[in-house]
Amino acid sequence: MTRRRSGPVRRASVLAILFASGLLALASAPAARAHDEGSFLYIWAGHVDHSVPDFLAVVDFDEGSPGYGRVVNVVPLPGPGSTFNEPHHMHLSADKRVLACGGLLSVLSDQPGIFFFDATVPRRPRFLASAADPHSSITDDFLPLPNGGFLVTQMGSADGGSPGRVVEFDARLRRVGSWPARPPANGFNPHGISVRHDLNLMITSDFILPASTLDVVPGPPVLQSTVRVWDFKRRRIVRTIEAPGGVGMMDVRMIPGDPLGRAYSAGMFDGGLYLINPAAGRAARVFDFADVAPHRPAPMGPMPQILQMTGDGSRLITGLFQAGQVVMLDTTIRARPRQVAVADLGPGAGPHNMMLTHDDRRLVVADYFLVEDMFPLASPGKVLLEGDHKVHVLKVGRNALRRDPRFELDFNTAFPGGPARPHGIAIR
Repeated sequence: MTRRRSGPVRRASVLAILFASGLLALASAPAARAHDEGSFLYIWAGHVDHSVPDFLAVVDFDEGSPGYGRVVNVVPLPGPGSTFNEPHHMHLSADKRVLACGGLLSVLSDQPGIFFFDATVPRRPRFLASAADPHSSITDDFLPLPNGGFLVTQMGSADGGSPGRVVEFDARLRRVGSWPARPPANGFNPHGISVRHDLNLMITSDFILPASTLDVVPGPPVLQSTVRVWDFKRRRIVRTIEAPGGVGMMDVRMIPGDPLGRAYSAGMFDGGLYLINPAAGRAARVFDFADVAPHRPAPMGPMPQILQMTGDGSRLITGLFQAGQVVMLDTTIRARPRQVAVADLGPGAGPHNMMLTHDDRRLVVADYFLVEDMFPLASPGKVLLEGDHKVHVLKVGRNALRRDPRFELDFNTAFPGGPARPHGIAIR
């Protein structure tokens, strides 16, 4: 990947002014009303027509509302730099007043790939500023910090190669630094991120060498098989763990309450679920998603995606992109997960991102992963995993997943700008 020195970089001073004024407004804004909690769903998306600005969709998520499941506001990303970002993951800050959103491929247009919105008024998010890290790019996931701010996984170096970084922003959204100070030279392409504050442990998962997904780079994509164990407070990697047979460790989830600080990670391209023991430095394959029943044939394998765990650590949920299914495992016996529920999302479905509500009773699922059709260097790239562009809600029981018939949001038809690709999810 090659950065073009163009307009977005020269906008630094303008962005600084926007940033400062937005933060002043944010600091003085009244706290959100209590009855707004759990009432809104945010979806970060981009149009199939890349000339139309990327946007936040605000959806009525109150089950008691007559408008449940309807889009109530659309907030376009302001230009320049409003297009060709490939909207990816996002997260709310700990106090739920800031939305942080990532542009996976913003670097291809030489523009910042981290975007902040003021969500103090839940129905009307307001753009604050964009940011970038001088050492890294390919923005992926966000981890909100308890006292404000975020850690952000950046899969690639400044030009999309290796090593990536984990970038930190403080409560005023100022960039603190990018970690570790001396990253591993090879294979450090962090995607997933999870933390146990009580154990001072953080784990990141390495997924793919971003530049290798572009057609201008010879050969197949370079997929990673490692997870990194961190001293969270010192922001230092203390151990690298190889997942035997793992191919593309997209996500990682530390198990709530597990006394050993264990975690699960999955290999997207080998279909295995791995139990990570950070103290012992081992990863063991404990489940094969190809065995999910009822089984839908998937020529490229089931492709497990983003992981979610219930608050008690007894259930793990993931989407199987190629199979069009969402599966739930009982993880009470950590080394022997067993399937307890599966939901089929129908022909053409490709569940990728998902998020549980705070009470673990509803699961939001977005049916889109990544299509590298961005101008100019990814037209096309090697990753073409479209999905059907729908957003689903599943009702979650102890041993059940059931599609909510009242919620069916199709991003192919919901917006006047034409078909759009839903990716990032946040719930307020």
